[in-house]
This record gives sequence, C-alpha cells and structure tokens, in this order.
Amino acid sequence: MLQKLEAIYHRFLTLEEQLSDPEIVTDIKRFTKINKDYKGLSGMATIYLKYKELLGNIETAELMLQDDDPEMKEMAKMELDGLSSQKEEMDEEIKVLLIPKDPNDDKDIILEIRSGTGGDEASIFAGDLFRMYSKFIEEKSMKMEILDINEGTAGGYNKIVAEVFGNNVYGQFKFESGAHRVQRVPKTESQGRVHTSAATVAIMPKFELEDINIRKDELRTDTFRASGAGGQHVNKTESGVRFTHIPTGIAAESTDSRSQHKNREIALQRLYQKIQEVRMAKAESEHSSKRKSLVGSGDRSDKIRTYNYPQNRMTDHRINLTMYSLDKIIDGDIQGIIDALQMAENASKMQEGDPAST
Repeated sequence: MLQKLEAIYHRFLTLEEQLSDPEIVTDIKRFTKINKDYKGLSGMATIYLKYKELLGNIETAELMLQDDDPEMKEMAKMELDGLSSQKEEMDEEIKVLLIPKDPNDDKDIILEIRSGTGGDEASIFAGDLFRMYSKFIEEKSMKMEILDINEGTAGGYNKIVAEVFGNNVYGQFKFESGAHRVQRVPKTESQGRVHTSAATVAIMPKFELEDINIRKDELRTDTFRASGAGGQHVNKTESGVRFTHIPTGIAAESTDSRSQHKNREIALQRLYQKIQEVRMAKAESEHSSKRKSLVGSGDRSDKIRTYNYPQNRMTDHRINLTMYSLDKIIDGDIQGIIDALQMAENASKMQEGDPAST
C-alpha cells in the first residue's frame, strides 16, 4: 500500500514540475489537463505525507519500548497504542482511496431523458426527473445547456437532451442510467387509481476528440435533413449527422441540435460510447467470475428505481435501498442515493477486485 502511495506522490511531484515548464504553461489545453490531474492527486499526496509521518512516529515509539527506563517504556506503550489505532483508521481510508477510479468520472456528460410507457403521465414524469436533476445541478454549481426538447402534450417531455458541465459530473450521474418507474395517481385519472409509468435516463460521458481513438478512414459520414414537429428550420438544411464505424458496423446519429457541427460532435460521442460498451461487455464476459458493476451497460431496459408517491417512498433496486423522503428527492436531494450507490460499488470492488484493473 505504501508503494502505491509513493508512486502516486512521485506522479504528483512530476505534474507539479510540469506546471512550471514554460512550454506547457503557454499551451493552454495541455496546461489545463495537467493542472486538473495535479489537483486530482493533491488529496492523495497530503494523505501520503501524513501516513509517512505516522509510520515514522510508530517506528520511534517502538524504539522507545526498548528503553530500560520503566516510565519511558510505559509512555512509549501508551503512545504506540494511540498511533496503532490511528494507523488502522488511515489504512481503511487509504484502501478506499486506492480503489481504481473510473477514468471517466471527471468528464462532462450528455443527459438524455425520454418518456416510456404510460402516455401523458410518462411525459409528465420525464419532466419531473429533469426538474430533479436540474435542482441537483444547480446545487452542485454545475452548468447545463439544453440541446433538444420535445414537449409532451399534457406537460413534461417526450424527450429532452442536455449537456452538463462541471467537476466530477459523470462521477455523480453515472448511476442514473436506466429505467425509472413512478407509481402515483395521475392528474388525468378521475377514479383516483394509482398508475405505473416509466421514463428512461441515459448518461453519456462527453469525450474530448483526442480521447476517441478511431481513425478517420474507419468512419463513414452521412448527413440528412432532420425531421420534426415543424418550424422554419425543419427539412431546410442537412443538419442531421450519422457516423458508421466500418470495421464493426456500429452506427450512431444525432438530430438533437440545429447545428450540424454540434450534431457531428454528439453523434461521434454516441458512436464512441457504443463501441466502448461493446468492448466493456466483452471484457466483462472474460471476467464472468468477477463482480458486475452497478453502472452496468447503462441499458435503459434495466429498471433501476421506483418512485412511489402514495408512500413517499423511493426504492433503488440495485442495492435494495429504500428511503421515505421522496418529496425531498424529487426536489433534487439525491446526494444520499448517489453516496449509497458509490459505497456499494466501492465495497464490491474491494471484496472481489476490479476487472478493469486486472
């Protein structure tokens, strides 16, 4: 464990040196990336220095135990007991910190919410989910840009797509992908009966183009006219973009934005995500004896959560978490759910090992 901490600390020092390199300082993009990595390791560097000091104090106390003076020995024993207790606590803290981090956690995301089964009520629920995430985004000082909106006839959305920017965005949102189910009496229900409706959430990490290791000669690009509900822009320009990865036949497209440039970017993100999911599924099958990540494949058919309004209850089915504070959750208070999912994921990694790290 100490060797891992030392390696991280040396990496931290290397990044610190690079930040004072004039060649790097003048390259804004490179400087920003290095600075982000440097800040990401600063906490571990501090822990390493504290841990090293603690080990040094333990070594000193153990030497004092060899002293012939009974009082000195007693003092050393008391000191060692306290230091040993501190070491046990730090060992547990460091084990959690050393769990392999998802390299995508720091990335921005594309958030997509679609109404599912349930007609108008599903669209209204999709709107409720979007409001819930919007409140959370605001609370965390993240920024959001709407890319596409298709409103429901009775309120809410049939589909809404947005980009979310900030710190650790994917790390906060990655557990949200899947089908969300709501149980409540719809406004349109005259008999007062509880209905079950659903909406799907897709969270896609937003990769920088240099992160996407796909050769241009492996891509076929098609542009087409976007269709929609009307308006001057519809069917006037070829703003829709479709990419096909020739070696695998995987395709992805976007008509979410009126800008062809933006649609190219989104379509490429989706294509890369699909290719990554195929690779991850293959890697997961090769490690079938290992854990199944809570993040999973992000398949929207997976029912991950139920929001029961009559009982003010939220249940996350992946970790059997039940909370009777739905009114607060739907108002954006979802940090407790995220923390519980992250703790379960970390515990799973610690217990069975991380396929991605083997």
